[in-house]
Amino acid sequence: MGAAISSGEFQTLTLIMCAGYAAVLVAAHARALSLRAILVTVAAANLILLLGPPLISQDVFGYLAFARMGVLHGLDPYTHVAFQMPTDPIYPFIGWPFQHSPYGPLFTLASYATAPLGLGGGLWTLKAIAVAGSLVAVALTTRAAGALGRSRRYSAAFVGLNPVMLALAVGGAHNDTIVLAFLAGALALTAGASPRLLADQRSRRSWIGGALALAAGMGVKVTAGIVLPFLVLAPSGWRARARVALAAVLGLALVACVGLIGFGSHALGFLNAVGEQQQLVAVHSIPAETARLVGLHGTPGWWRHCFVAAFVLVLTYCLWRTARGADWRVAAGWSTLALLLSTAWLLPWYAIWPLPLAAVGGNRRLRAATLVVCAYAILIHLPLADPLLSAPILHEPHHGHVGALGR
Repeated sequence: MGAAISSGEFQTLTLIMCAGYAAVLVAAHARALSLRAILVTVAAANLILLLGPPLISQDVFGYLAFARMGVLHGLDPYTHVAFQMPTDPIYPFIGWPFQHSPYGPLFTLASYATAPLGLGGGLWTLKAIAVAGSLVAVALTTRAAGALGRSRRYSAAFVGLNPVMLALAVGGAHNDTIVLAFLAGALALTAGASPRLLADQRSRRSWIGGALALAAGMGVKVTAGIVLPFLVLAPSGWRARARVALAAVLGLALVACVGLIGFGSHALGFLNAVGEQQQLVAVHSIPAETARLVGLHGTPGWWRHCFVAAFVLVLTYCLWRTARGADWRVAAGWSTLALLLSTAWLLPWYAIWPLPLAAVGGNRRLRAATLVVCAYAILIHLPLADPLLSAPILHEPHHGHVGALGR
């Protein structure tokens, strides 16, 4: 009780973590560390962050608020906002009282189970789920890397000890770790599968399982869907691709059915919330920073549209390359990075999205670019970034959590 951490102390600890991460990556690449030592370190780091307070973000309290809205107040989080329950004990902790839930029906309905646990029980449950998502993602990414002939040591360290993964995603109890677990599941299922699935029943099940895993990930957060078309195009031949596409459609239909059961005609309301969210501008997103850099007032719509157009071009090119036989994991990784660089609503923990793809893709440029984006996500929270960024960071002593950014 009463423990506090200043921005300077947070910066020091973060820089130590980043230096340790770099050292482990070098050692893992040189095979100076065993896989067991890396996995034990990953588990220990997750445990430490599980026991600490939420860092950087208030989103976990938003998860609890949406759950309490539905269970205790009879309010649909896709049509109502937390402001409509101002007497609830969770209300003072909410950072976004006027926003609808942007999360998929699988996550939203599952989170309802936390409402009867109270604020403390619900918080610990969601923190534990974030840790579980992180550990599962690391385990499955490591398995996929081994099946593809990549270094399991390096892949486990690359994902599991990444400072954004630990300090921002796990430390903030974000549901992005759950999405990463589904993505890593798709990578593990398809890693040893032949692209000629029509003649191989085992491979057919693997590709279909991968498509279903990504569809389930979209039931948590719609952004998981960016990888799905790449997985559909990965098998050889259009008949094989049609089968995987059919599996993906079936998976999405099952998610929609769950949503209809839970929320009726408002089952797809989270898509509207995502649309609302994309009209917002994160102060340190790349479109916002570059707009200030060139002297624009604010972040004009036409400027944002230029970044969106660039993302569409990259996505189209990567899909075309995948259809012609390029590694779908690498292509999906580049497209995910393009999404992060183009969206005006860039929040730092989003930088974990391409980690499993970069880890198992075997493309050094993709890994390097992913690490640069992760470094930027860390940098925007540190005082040393003030001379480098066009908008200053507010630095204050922090009690209980560091900063307060949105979902």
